[in-house]
Amino acid sequence: MLDRELAEEVLRAARARGGSFAELFVEERSSVSIRLDDGKIEELTSGLDRGAGVRVGHGTSYGYAFSNRLDRDALLEAAAAAAASVREEGPGDLVDLRELDPPVAHLAERPAGSVPPADKVTWLREVDDAARSFSPFVRQVVATYGDSVQRILVATSDGRWVEEARPRVRLGVQVVAGRDGNIQTGFHGPAGLAGVEFFDAHPPATTAEVAAKRAVTMLDAGPAPAGEMAVVLAPGMGGVLFHEACGHPLEADIVDKEASVYRGRVGERVASPLVTGVDDATIANAWGSFSFDDEGAPAERTVLFEEGALRGMLYDRLRAEKDGVASTGNGRRQSYAHPPIPRMTNSYILDGGADAGDVLSSTERGVYVTALGGGQTNPATGDFVFGVSEGWRIENGERTTPVRGASLIGRAIEVMSAVDAVAGDFDTWEGVCGKDGQGVPVGSGSPTLRIARITVGGTGA
Repeated sequence: MLDRELAEEVLRAARARGGSFAELFVEERSSVSIRLDDGKIEELTSGLDRGAGVRVGHGTSYGYAFSNRLDRDALLEAAAAAAASVREEGPGDLVDLRELDPPVAHLAERPAGSVPPADKVTWLREVDDAARSFSPFVRQVVATYGDSVQRILVATSDGRWVEEARPRVRLGVQVVAGRDGNIQTGFHGPAGLAGVEFFDAHPPATTAEVAAKRAVTMLDAGPAPAGEMAVVLAPGMGGVLFHEACGHPLEADIVDKEASVYRGRVGERVASPLVTGVDDATIANAWGSFSFDDEGAPAERTVLFEEGALRGMLYDRLRAEKDGVASTGNGRRQSYAHPPIPRMTNSYILDGGADAGDVLSSTERGVYVTALGGGQTNPATGDFVFGVSEGWRIENGERTTPVRGASLIGRAIEVMSAVDAVAGDFDTWEGVCGKDGQGVPVGSGSPTLRIARITVGGTGA
């Protein structure tokens, strides 16, 4: 992507005034996006973006500058701008660049670029047909297909030279159902770090049916019950809760700001003994995976909770150096225009030993959550509120009628400590996580699990 001699020259320029290290991040991203709305292709775009960011570190501070040009003058200008943040100390050292071998490779068996746009449009039409065929109450279908290949190069003053290509694909379907003035929506959006072979396991028609079923089901929903009760989370949904309520407070920049409920608690039991949770960028072809993070650190599997005990946190380079530990490979950025910050990758609650059917049948009363919507978390206290986009009453150990307007309210440590059953039917949910104005692909996942006591917000009895 860039001549090695030029990269070295840029790094030397970045360290001209000193600093603890210099880093060059080069990116080229090609992408295709197609949008279908009510049977019509409303948008079909392709694009190519490239550029580079230069960072000069000093303590937990840094200077950062970027350019959307990769010529020598533009890169040296960016290096000089980043170096200007450092007090004059004299030139810093530069270690000979050495290429690092990836700990894991995420290959696309059938690259999306090899598929004609007409075939991708056909997939969206399949989505529209399948959703409308599901029920006469389907009123609108919006489907978006996207694929991209992000090629990166990371070169650092301490000798790292990393190159990687990250192919990603996603199909998102939103369905609107209506009956007698009652309007409800359903969404499903599987995604992977893969080629279009991903859709062999996630056929477009199946994705459409999941979204349509959610929308149509909610037409019969009654008011959600309110109060403290048991909640059973369907496969994948416990991972969404884990990501928001536990994962963000374990990102090292939040811990460093003393804004985390988990600060200073490594080794303590902060969840049920049934809960083991990890952040893992090494999972083959998972949406949030990679071979190297955006600072050139190898992808890792980091244990966050082990049988309820807090074991680790998620580090980027700056916070790891401050704490005297190794980076966990969680330095991520949205693009070359953004500096890296600690971010999750794939955050999972691992399988337990219970049977999913038994978890439900042994729950006398409560709510069964099959889809979570948006939520808010205060990492300093662990307080959270999550909307439930699809849920059901549990009565006498059976899932009975759908409910609407439910929300889950609680505190991370209390709620995770109240988990009293974890099954073995793991599944995932993929999304784009926003933080500090940056969005990155993340995965979350879990098996069926039950929270014995949590406050459910609703308007029903």
